[in-house]
Amino acid sequence: MDWFMQAAIAEAQKGQQGGGIPIGSVLVKNNAIIGRGHNQRVQQNSAIHHAEMNALESIGRQSAAFYRDVTLYTTLSPCSMCTGAILLYKIPRVVIGENYTFQGEEALLQQRGVQVEVLNDPACIQLMAAFIQSSPQIWFEDIGTLESGSELPG
Repeated sequence: MDWFMQAAIAEAQKGQQGGGIPIGSVLVKNNAIIGRGHNQRVQQNSAIHHAEMNALESIGRQSAAFYRDVTLYTTLSPCSMCTGAILLYKIPRVVIGENYTFQGEEALLQQRGVQVEVLNDPACIQLMAAFIQSSPQIWFEDIGTLESGSELPG
């Protein structure tokens, strides 16, 4: 497995150990991790602290040009909000751990020229599927996708 995805998974586990949703993200520039984050909606009582947003926040204020050669690694397919941030800063490449438990705005990213790679990594899938099974109310509060009669993944 890719070392950078392993770092994103470690972030996801850190988030889960802190009582939150196990989604992690790292930002990579010049083959080095420059930012890390994990979903902290529960921990921060936040509407926006998704893993990708948290990783962006970890590197502070940067010029838009700074992101032109950054790769974002995330354990789960990015939602609309996180996709918006990726597009806003013109991050050219996104590596996704899995899109089995949730498929975000991958098509929009690709339409806008972002290189998207989906690993469908078993560790990422298992982490999210187990969390969704054990804490569906937290997951669906965050992602807002539970329909009446919907089946949980896994």
